[in-house]
Amino acid sequence: MDKVKYRLNDPRLAPRRTRLDIPGWAGKREPRADGSREQVWHCVPFSEGAQYGIELFYPYDYELHVSTKDGHLTMEADWGPPPDSGVQWPPFRNFGDVFYTYQILLDLKVEKGMAVRTEPHPRFYTDPTETVPIAVPALIRNWWPMLFFCVFKSPAEGRTHIFRPHEPFAQIIVIPEEASFELEKMSEEEAAERELQARRIYNSRPTLSSGTEWTSSTDTVFDGTYRHLHRAAKDKARQD
Repeated sequence: MDKVKYRLNDPRLAPRRTRLDIPGWAGKREPRADGSREQVWHCVPFSEGAQYGIELFYPYDYELHVSTKDGHLTMEADWGPPPDSGVQWPPFRNFGDVFYTYQILLDLKVEKGMAVRTEPHPRFYTDPTETVPIAVPALIRNWWPMLFFCVFKSPAEGRTHIFRPHEPFAQIIVIPEEASFELEKMSEEEAAERELQARRIYNSRPTLSSGTEWTSSTDTVFDGTYRHLHRAAKDKARQD
């Protein structure tokens, strides 16, 4: 198993593998049953994608409200006196009004050939209030010894981003340092094989989804075809 080692200036940053909060940002604990409201955790690809990385938590005891008013960024928080550590205070700064930064001082050491990438926390995609901070993607290679700051996109005019104590504000994923792939059109043989695979799944769907079909409160029909295939693929990978 690969290791990601960390050091930080504030233990309350609390890096950990990203989890789905249910109930919470990932939705309510509703069953996959007729009449239920769709929840993002009902979707296996989203659930896997959301839990793929490392989540970081806002380490301060006071809320920070970041707003855009008349085209200018404002930050409101009761920061109090600066700590004795000598870090930049306040730790958040305006970055040209369209962005703002947080002096995070986090070191994530990944294995050779790997890198870390910042991105919005998955709860950004489920938030109906548009108050979740939007971390800007950045690729940090493994030879760089410290994530000195994290950049966020400013909220739209009249909107406010809110950082609350102990809430996750960004996610980090570990990926290959180089995107060493090329785009290439499938050959006719490969395309035919993929099409045959898709048709087999489609024709087998009544069997694969047996006993798992349900209709949501918005009249959307769901079934467990993907879940069953996903489970079978993981079992086969373990055996191989």
